Amino acid sequence: MLDQAPNLYQRARNLTILGAILLIGASAFFGRIPVFQLLNTDGGAFLDQFFKWATWGAEGWVWIPYLSVVVILFKKDFKLIILNFLLSTLLTQIPKNFIWDKISRPIASGIPLDEIHTVQGVVMHSWNSFPSGHTATAFTLFLLTICLFPTKRVFAIGATFAIICAYSRVYLGQHFPMDLGGGMLVAVISMQLSILIHQKITNR
Repeated sequence: MLDQAPNLYQRARNLTILGAILLIGASAFFGRIPVFQLLNTDGGAFLDQFFKWATWGAEGWVWIPYLSVVVILFKKDFKLIILNFLLSTLLTQIPKNFIWDKISRPIASGIPLDEIHTVQGVVMHSWNSFPSGHTATAFTLFLLTICLFPTKRVFAIGATFAIICAYSRVYLGQHFPMDLGGGMLVAVISMQLSILIHQKITNR
């Protein structure tokens, strides 16, 4: 799979790592609240609805059917695909629920509520902030897809999809930018581990 277009995957991986470093680095240097307030802007009614819908792009009702289709289309890579999403899920859910479960989301961080832009109809969460599960899923889909469909068009569409899904979490007031960075690193780590394990299994 990777031997078809290694440069495109490497570019996608490096873009994801760079984005994660920028988000986490900026949050560490300036503080997670100031960076959040800079990006959590009110874009008006249209963007409110756009990001309300866009965030669903990383929900199970999207990636589970997609996963089912690619498993059928790429049967020889079945183990890699399943392993990728299993690792991504574990590397997201274990830290946010058992290690950093007390890390607050924006509405529980002490920011005055009237200074946080939220969208009507979106259920707000208070804890289990790091890393962002939606971001991890979106970038896992991006990295996996560029391996399966190695074209520049798919790269552009996949990167746009992942960035929009990730940013929606800040726009909706659900996550800090550093949480997005964590989710992006989860996607890279799970993909790299999946490739390594799959190669070892295949070469036996």
